[in-house]
Amino acid sequence: MQPWEMMPWYGMILGPIMMIIWLVIAILVAAVVIRWLQGGTIEDLFLGRKKRALEILEERFAKGEIDKDEFIEKKRLLSD
Repeated sequence: MQPWEMMPWYGMILGPIMMIIWLVIAILVAAVVIRWLQGGTIEDLFLGRKKRALEILEERFAKGEIDKDEFIEKKRLLSD
């Protein structure tokens, strides 16, 4: 009996599926590490730019770059 004849039939199905799963996990881990090295947080990776835009808006308002009316208007636009 040859070694390849000893593999059960489901090994030919589960093998490629497991390879794809491990590849996806490796890509996700790499994305999280890259984001962390750039100074971001894991929340930024999953929540996206919407949260970051609101933080920038709040910083600009705190610095006095925009007034209260403009802050409220832009915050309303971001929350939609």
